[in-house]
Amino acid sequence: MPGFATPAQAQLNLRIGPGGAFQPMPIAIADFSGDPSLGPTLSGIVTNNLKRSGYFTPVEKGRFPESPNFDAAPNFSAWKDIGVQGLVTGRVTRDGTGKLKAEFRLWDVLSGQQMVGQQYAGDGANARRMGHLISDAVYTKITGIGGFFDTRVAFVDESGSKEHRRKRLAIMDQDGANVRYLTSGEASVVAPRYSPSTQDITYMAQVTGQQPRVQVINLSTGARQVIPTNAEMSTSPRFSPDGRRLVMSDQDGGNASIYVMELASKAQTRITNANAIDTSPSFSPDGREIVFESDRGGQQQVYVMGADGSNPRRLTFGDGSASQPAWSPRGDYIAFTRQRKGSFAICVMKPDGTGERVLTEGFHNEGPTWAPNGQYLIFFRDPGGQAGGKLYMVDITGKVEQPVPTPSYASDPTWSPLIDPQR
Repeated sequence: MPGFATPAQAQLNLRIGPGGAFQPMPIAIADFSGDPSLGPTLSGIVTNNLKRSGYFTPVEKGRFPESPNFDAAPNFSAWKDIGVQGLVTGRVTRDGTGKLKAEFRLWDVLSGQQMVGQQYAGDGANARRMGHLISDAVYTKITGIGGFFDTRVAFVDESGSKEHRRKRLAIMDQDGANVRYLTSGEASVVAPRYSPSTQDITYMAQVTGQQPRVQVINLSTGARQVIPTNAEMSTSPRFSPDGRRLVMSDQDGGNASIYVMELASKAQTRITNANAIDTSPSFSPDGREIVFESDRGGQQQVYVMGADGSNPRRLTFGDGSASQPAWSPRGDYIAFTRQRKGSFAICVMKPDGTGERVLTEGFHNEGPTWAPNGQYLIFFRDPGGQAGGKLYMVDITGKVEQPVPTPSYASDPTWSPLIDPQR
């Protein structure tokens, strides 16, 4: 793609940190030229994504000083006059076979430089995904943080009355589009968890009158398998970073212990053996440690141990209980739910237990799951009564909180890795 300036000279950037204040960056996303049936769709997806991130304020199109030509440099002075700092222009075309090509440029209006220019090609059915890829490229270039728009979220779709609620496993794009259902609702689904490295989801399914069973579904092939265990009940399954193992809690009698299972051989290794309920295990991204919750100290708190069960130590203290820990893909934080005085908070702390911060608090917040870039979490909020849960997204500064649209009530979200990390 031809350029008009050296990207290295551009200065446009946005620095975001837990302790620092920031103002969303004014940015303009022009309607993409080319195919008139697709151009506004792609630019609309990019606009919506960047706005939902909380780090950008897209300028209304009615204020645009021009309709920029994709093959020419913009009128930087005119864009600067309306307060725009970044400008995205694009073009999408379709060839005779139906294949799409989407191109974009990101301009630094203040310095008059092109920051990046890329193009993507694909099947006509992938137009929305091209919009997500462009959004990721713009977001990453300006913030310096990896993208998260080209991802999916699996969750439990809940419909019907509170007494007869149908709970199906569903999956959608991170912005709520392209919802599809992976189970029929004959068995109630809880606690789905995406593999960090494969197209697999593990979850618990329960038919009325039977014990819940851990299952794994492959999204590429649709193949399903029930995970055999010797326990009365297995819960809280989660994948290892390489996707080859499951860590879960097996209940026998009044106690529950954590086991690791090799998926290929189905061999299980017990790694906790306390007189307690140990559950909700989550691997560190390097696979060397496991964070989990346990009531071995009298109430639910978060602990960490080696991946072989060695050196268990408590991480959370203070008021209330702590549960549902989830290790960030970046390894820098552990998210969890803290319950105290009737309130439920989504919190993060460093892996050594220091630096605990509340991101959002109220009734009733649960089930944090990380975006693959470690900058955002999705959780569900249930107001109680006859209503049901809804999904929300919060960033690690706690300054950005957005609803995540779903067709009906929703709970137990789990965020996928990037669909194509090699792009």
